[in-house]
Amino acid sequence: MTILVLLLFAMGVAGCGEKASKEQVKDTLALAPEMSGEEAVASLEGEEVEKDAMEEFDTDFRMYDSMEDLLSQEGIRFGTLINCKALDDENYLELVKAHFGSLTAGNEMKAYSLLDQSASKAAEDGMPVMNFTQADRILDFAQANGIGVRGHTLVWDAYMTDWFFRKGYDSKGGYVDEETMKKRLESYITQVIWHFETKYPGVVYCWDVVNEAVGDSEGEYLAEDERHVRTMRNGADNPFYKLVGNDYVELSFLYARNAVDGLKAENPNVDIKLFYNDYNTFLDRKRDAICALVDSVNAYAVDGEGNPRRLCDGVGMQGYIGGYGSQAGCMNDSDIEKMRTAIELYASHGVEVQVTEMAVRNYENSDVFVKMHSDYYKRLFEMFLSLNQGENKPLTGISVWGLYDRPELKKDDYSYKMNGPYCGLFTEEYKVKQAFVNIYQLLKAKN
Repeated sequence: MTILVLLLFAMGVAGCGEKASKEQVKDTLALAPEMSGEEAVASLEGEEVEKDAMEEFDTDFRMYDSMEDLLSQEGIRFGTLINCKALDDENYLELVKAHFGSLTAGNEMKAYSLLDQSASKAAEDGMPVMNFTQADRILDFAQANGIGVRGHTLVWDAYMTDWFFRKGYDSKGGYVDEETMKKRLESYITQVIWHFETKYPGVVYCWDVVNEAVGDSEGEYLAEDERHVRTMRNGADNPFYKLVGNDYVELSFLYARNAVDGLKAENPNVDIKLFYNDYNTFLDRKRDAICALVDSVNAYAVDGEGNPRRLCDGVGMQGYIGGYGSQAGCMNDSDIEKMRTAIELYASHGVEVQVTEMAVRNYENSDVFVKMHSDYYKRLFEMFLSLNQGENKPLTGISVWGLYDRPELKKDDYSYKMNGPYCGLFTEEYKVKQAFVNIYQLLKAKN
């Protein structure tokens, strides 16, 4: 309701009479997250909102010190999204090189992008074969510019190629048995991890081993499973759960850990962290299920002396914040506190945390909402920094996926709903916005 009221008065329909002063507008915006819609209306009754003049600042991102350098002093890598199309955008690449120390491929490192059906059919050993051409283009850029890469993602049931689970890798073949699937899964995970580490040593510093395995609602998982591991997605079977087993998440981490340990045996300097990644990670019910899943993963296997092997190093929290597809529900301070609570809880289970796909959603471009967005970003980063003030620094990465505005998006576009067209730290022309300046000034003052 608060957001709706703000939208109304921002459009000049909250009332008539004398214009509110800039101080009154600022005071109202500061109070708005704590006010009901009726209270917000009452506070502005008889007022017409004057557009709030934004602070003047340099819009050239090249004029600012590296955000990666500033955040690294707090123990946090600063990352963003990249894909092969972006490799042809020189302005975007300049922005990446100026301010980011981590990149995440949009789709190019996912299984359905890497797996090569024709080559797999022809493989003499019956194991899957990959085509790394597109992913290697991204790694070439990252390596050349000294930027780390988050491997995203090894195992994800959504959009997974069905033929991977079938006899002869034939789309019309029957499904293979459990043991065959386990061998395929282990081979695939091992090949991918080894390829990127041997061809690009040290560039991929972590992997999202499993993505979005925890269900959201009853019917997507077994009631007795405290991990809430998906048996279904959108009414369809989760093929990993059905054909590999109900411990496919734990197995995937075991295979990934074995691959990393094998690399370390050849080169002790290998340092690759293994993450579980998901969305809605700050909502209570899903948060608690993810904690149960992490505990299960890290109790799944033992070493030669019978001690539990640490298979999972961290939780990736997809940071889509706000209402999905609409302004209602956006920029609520309660979400900041929920994120704080979740990060602290995950850390208490012995893992580090990275915010992996952040977009502070905003669907309006008026001065009022631009200011709300920039102020919200400041409060969000104040919370992030406060978590790392002690000796233990649970938050080790922040990757912004809603990086720049996209006003051309239609309302039925997936990216419109996921990010919001005005979610960015930068404009559609990669010009600096107030949100970026707020974070920058916060870090400069601290450092």
